[in-house]
Amino acid sequence: MYQIPLPDFYERLEGQGLHDFIAQKKSQLKDDLIILGHHYQRDEVICHADVTGDSLKLARAAAKVSDKRWVVFCGVHFMAETADILTSDVQQVALPDMRAGCDMADMAQARDVKRAWNEAVAAGLKDIIPITYVNSTAALKAFVGDHGGIVCTSGNAEQAIAWARARGKHVFFFPDQHLGRNISKRMGLDPERDMVLWEPEKVLGGVSPELLQETSVWLWRGHCPVHAMFTLKQIAQVRTAYPQMKIMVHPECAMEVVDAADMIGSTEQIIAKIAASPVGSEWAVGTEKHLVERLAAQFPDRKIVSLNPYTCLCGTMNRISGKHLAWVLGEIADRGEMPNIIRVEPEVAASAKLALDRMLELH
Repeated sequence: MYQIPLPDFYERLEGQGLHDFIAQKKSQLKDDLIILGHHYQRDEVICHADVTGDSLKLARAAAKVSDKRWVVFCGVHFMAETADILTSDVQQVALPDMRAGCDMADMAQARDVKRAWNEAVAAGLKDIIPITYVNSTAALKAFVGDHGGIVCTSGNAEQAIAWARARGKHVFFFPDQHLGRNISKRMGLDPERDMVLWEPEKVLGGVSPELLQETSVWLWRGHCPVHAMFTLKQIAQVRTAYPQMKIMVHPECAMEVVDAADMIGSTEQIIAKIAASPVGSEWAVGTEKHLVERLAAQFPDRKIVSLNPYTCLCGTMNRISGKHLAWVLGEIADRGEMPNIIRVEPEVAASAKLALDRMLELH
């Protein structure tokens, strides 16, 4: 995606002046504006959000803001697409920096999934229910909607997989193999016997029709580059240095990391668990750095560190700066025009909404 250079006025905004400008424009637009912010956003952005949350919470928020004309989504492209799908036609959704994409979503393009699906059907495989993680394009969500499937988040993947397994023999899960594997294993499925990895560049994913017929869950080969940076070695180092420390990781981490941790949780679940923990408790958290640092600041009476001692930030999420947010709000307030509008084509949105509505009905 192409992002136009910011005007010099916004490039010169810094520090308190930047903060005050955003607050002023937000106040001007308050009756018609809502800012949604994902937990992985920078502090200079997240502090202005009206609703903060993970993908599930923000999707629910987007579906409920029918009274807001302007929806500014501080997240990544697929999240803004989801917000556009779930809001009305008279509302507009903006992504402050169009370069804020998702590497994982890019690993499962709809055209590749369609080809894989057609190969499976041609091989005589039936009763397949597709699930796409919310970290996917609108086009892929539309494909899933058209084929009787559902969207999931890391917070409701177990319910979504149970929903799919009640409706078909095979679950085709994309794009994150680790989330699909970890949650399926937690549900009692055997990674060796009941799951298979589908490699999209190979015919039938590199798997024989016989093996596909025998397995319950087909996992598309995709992953989150951020959560791939957490390792068993890091867990061992924490166990040695801090024997009392609990290790909690996101289910996008590799299975061996999840198995070695004390617990797993979605972004919202991680926050809730730490918030409910006793004073003095110690946590090593395997997820994006902005969230971990924010939790450490929010709960100074607990010891909270990143499982990875080096920087583990989402580079695409980090593209959105306070200057980009200021620019979007300034354009709306001063010109009555929203830049960086995210608009999903109506036919794609209609099919994608089927899959999203099925997800939202899980709770």
